[in-house]
Amino acid sequence: MTIDYKIIGKRIKERRKRNDLTQEQLAERADVTVGYISQIERGICKVNLDTMSVIANILDCDICEFVSGVSVLSRSYLNSDILRESRDLNKQQKQMVLDFIEIIKKYDVR
Repeated sequence: MTIDYKIIGKRIKERRKRNDLTQEQLAERADVTVGYISQIERGICKVNLDTMSVIANILDCDICEFVSGVSVLSRSYLNSDILRESRDLNKQQKQMVLDFIEIIKKYDVR
């Protein structure tokens, strides 16, 4: 599996814009240069995890959002995984899954 730094950069840029920050503001807060932020957003350089973590904290999101496009904080997180895994279940197995979900919901552990 290869890491697509262009997609990561695009997601960082989209998140930055959603937070109404310029590249200059993000660079200043992350203690990096504007040129480096520009290179990250264009996928020219391989951003390391430490820098990605700093940027994620500034943009109030999780690194997972940059890498996978899905936030672990999102209500829809794992929905596609659950649907994919349940496709091949028979009727009885699907009912068991539903029953299990109802049990989990009763205990609402957060």
